[in-house]
Amino acid sequence: MKEQKRHSGWKNSLHEVIYEADTPLGKLFDVILVVLIVLSVILVMLESVKEVDERYHQILFTLEWVVTIFFSFEYIARIISIRKPWKYILSFYGIIDFLSTIPLYLSYLLAGSQVLLALRAFRLLRIFRILKLVKFLGEASQLRRALRASRTKIMVFIYVVLILSIIMGTIMYLVEGDEAGFTSIPRSIYWTIVTLTTVGYGDIAPQTTIGQFLATVIMIMGYGIIAVPTGIVTVEFNKRRDKHLVHTNTQCCPSCSAEGHRDDAEYCYNCGELL
Repeated sequence: MKEQKRHSGWKNSLHEVIYEADTPLGKLFDVILVVLIVLSVILVMLESVKEVDERYHQILFTLEWVVTIFFSFEYIARIISIRKPWKYILSFYGIIDFLSTIPLYLSYLLAGSQVLLALRAFRLLRIFRILKLVKFLGEASQLRRALRASRTKIMVFIYVVLILSIIMGTIMYLVEGDEAGFTSIPRSIYWTIVTLTTVGYGDIAPQTTIGQFLATVIMIMGYGIIAVPTGIVTVEFNKRRDKHLVHTNTQCCPSCSAEGHRDDAEYCYNCGELL
């Protein structure tokens, strides 16, 4: 019994260091983790530059292995310090952590797979926990709810834009033709989308007066179209702002690794375990 409690004790201590950003050790661990993630991403970038790789290949390779070994131990520690390991393994961060660890090992089997180490950049999302931006975590959850609530409206909006692009693209194909670069309906639709979104690469341009008039109409419509989804999400965001104005922290459930609990929470909102 004592042995079991001792085992549980060191697991809880390890969990606090790895998963919590509220304790000094947890904050230090996460800061070191982010520094190593940034270093790893920089190493991958430098390795892709031929001149740098030719000159410092061995140093870069050694540093990559040092970082990879650290991440390997960290990944294993995250699994063994949680009561339900599969909850972490199959979570967003769990998958990213795994994908950012294995490429260097795979490089012995698959040439060039170490480039996938750039996936470690995704782990920089943990910086929100490290900086303890509680206000931003709360705002982020409100924005997520607003996006979820407005997804149907946004899908209808995208559908209308797509139909509009097909119609206008077909008209431009008929008006301009091959000489102006509108060689097919798909290419004309591409030009319409580029113009409608105000990107304007300039690789295709209408030459006729009618075509230029239609292009002007599409460009003006583009400014209005950009504002629509922003307005939809803003309305939903404001609706939920007062309803869900709660303070969350960086505490992580020791059972299922769920984050974003309220400051006054005693139990996990996801699995019901004691925090």
